[in-house]
Amino acid sequence: MKYKLGIDVGGTFTDFFLVGDDGFSLIHKTLSTPEDSSIGFITGIHEIAEKLDLPLSSFIEKIETIVHGTTVATNALLTNKGARTALVTTGGFRDALEMRRGIREQRYNNHYRNIRPLVPRHLRFCLSERIDATGQIISPVDFKELDDIIDRIKKLEVQSVAVCLMNSYLNNKHEKLVVSYLRESLPDLFICASFEVLPSIRFYERVSTTCINAYIGVVIDKYLQSLLAKLKDINFAGKLMIMQSNGGVVTPDVARKLAAVTVLSGPAAAPIAGAYYSELLGFENCITMDMGGTSFDASLVVDGQCITSTDGEIDRHRIALPTLDIVTIGAGGGSIGWIDEGGLLQMGPQSAGALPGPVSYMRGGILPACTDADLILGYLDPDFFAGGKYKLDKNKAADITAQILGEPLKLNAIKAAAGMYRVINMNMAQGVRQVSVERGYDPREFLLICAGGAGAIHAGEICRELEIPMFVVPAVASIFCASGMLLGDLKHDYVRSYISKYSAINKEQFLELYREMKEEAIQTLTSEGIDSSKIEYSPSLDLRYSGQFHEVQLDVSFDEILGFRLDNIKDSFHKEHNRKYGYELRNEGTELEVINIRLRAIGITEKPNQLTANSTGLLSAKEALKCMRPAYIPETGEMQKIPVYDGDRIASYVKITGPALIEQVNTSLFLGSSYDCETIEGGTFIVYNRQLMPNGYKIKSRKPQKRLKNGGN
Repeated sequence: MKYKLGIDVGGTFTDFFLVGDDGFSLIHKTLSTPEDSSIGFITGIHEIAEKLDLPLSSFIEKIETIVHGTTVATNALLTNKGARTALVTTGGFRDALEMRRGIREQRYNNHYRNIRPLVPRHLRFCLSERIDATGQIISPVDFKELDDIIDRIKKLEVQSVAVCLMNSYLNNKHEKLVVSYLRESLPDLFICASFEVLPSIRFYERVSTTCINAYIGVVIDKYLQSLLAKLKDINFAGKLMIMQSNGGVVTPDVARKLAAVTVLSGPAAAPIAGAYYSELLGFENCITMDMGGTSFDASLVVDGQCITSTDGEIDRHRIALPTLDIVTIGAGGGSIGWIDEGGLLQMGPQSAGALPGPVSYMRGGILPACTDADLILGYLDPDFFAGGKYKLDKNKAADITAQILGEPLKLNAIKAAAGMYRVINMNMAQGVRQVSVERGYDPREFLLICAGGAGAIHAGEICRELEIPMFVVPAVASIFCASGMLLGDLKHDYVRSYISKYSAINKEQFLELYREMKEEAIQTLTSEGIDSSKIEYSPSLDLRYSGQFHEVQLDVSFDEILGFRLDNIKDSFHKEHNRKYGYELRNEGTELEVINIRLRAIGITEKPNQLTANSTGLLSAKEALKCMRPAYIPETGEMQKIPVYDGDRIASYVKITGPALIEQVNTSLFLGSSYDCETIEGGTFIVYNRQLMPNGYKIKSRKPQKRLKNGGN
């Protein structure tokens, strides 16, 4: 038997999902190792081999592919622990990185400070070269200036260099000369240029993205070198792929050169798995929520496609590469409860993480966290956390919660924990609003797919707040991202700026840019082992009304591009602009402008036949009843004894009426008094609000009928 293995490194746990070519699957979790993520990565592989009762050497031989999502890049940005980076740019634009767009995010907050740039001012160097707005060379590169910059870079112990010159998206000749000269003179440094990372219009977005790539490039390079060395030590001879922010995968060589594509490497797999499950259940639209140990991620799938954006930010640093549109907030199992200056209870974004962890972990945590609240409220069994692998101290959690939060608020431990539960649920509901309502979508019209080890305890209250009638807890909910990684295709995004009035587009020049990107895509994907017959292309255009500052990224078909059917595209733009902004200027005859043309190239990879756990459940609800346990019922605000069922042994097509708890080794599902639950094949739970669901509504699972286009067109 051959295996594929998805590995997702989170803030508290590292998740593993193993799938065999005969349909076998296995879920595994191990504590993350923040000091070096590769340690937990390799530890988990050892533990899985032990679970399978196989020698490590035999198990490794059977693994064909490992797909890895990593938070190394994200953490380096969030903790300001990237490389010491220099910037080489055009004279007069030294401070563009720090000035950004010149807009204060909180314009009425006099205490609000600008974000500290990734490259400090004394490491930003200028060249007197200049290319004008038409791409013509005004002043050539002065290599004597460049030699002086190189001497200063050496003295200042710089580790990486970003090169971003004005108007290089039109003519990259100067950037190529500068990068080549720097790499020859500074062979030990990580050096990248904007023409390699993001060759498109808008200088701030381009310089910011290039600096991010340089800042985390050294960190990603070291991490992947270390990981590859460890895999070599255990004789792994299969293929290692790295998850990208756009929902695709790349080889380690590409990730080491273009590190910026990994900034949302882990969370990007959730909407891919969400698209799979929504199609499986007959839905085209879904919202995925993934509640982990440190963060809460929400994303949208519309018409079976994951929503992407080129307008992202990581800790207020702009990144303009295509990424899946994911809203991340500091709300997870490790989120710490605290009282603000106004005496109000808050949850997060501070997290106890894996170390020291929540108080109940008994690993040195001294501040009450979300997991402690869930334990106090009866949603977790202190002797059955992770199937009994970790014991939790409920008494200590209650004592600390009462002391730190209860006493100032004049509440007992249960009421304080209930307050923590409600606050974090409201925070997560707001995260779902951000990714749906603020994008012009009504969350009540979407299926919610709940993921993360803690997600199923909180999903009911999030849905009740948003009036979402139904949510799904997949069998692989606790390792949702790890499972989604096995659905990733090889993906590369290309962009060329082409600024023109829509009516004045030069057909030959327009099509030549697409041909150029397509040839580059074929060369890259074939070098990664993809046959040209297995490459799909997905073009799009950035369009706007003349005079607008913002544009709309519009998916188009290759038939429309090659056939130069611009009227069809124009009509689609009006509709999308109206959906997104609430108006269109079709009748006014307003001219359109094209800004960028884009191409996504997708190299199709083999996928697992299914994303389900090995379900051996054959018991009825009555037979699966484990015990009765006191738990907090949000609808009544009181503790009540409710039934607890063994979710790993319950059969398919069994109905359970809330309030109830369904416990599994890797997650627990809480049903409030207004919810019912039904099981389907493969260990998945369908949960619906009796008050919101139409009478007689039934849901049937089915096998996906088409290949999923993960990450959108």
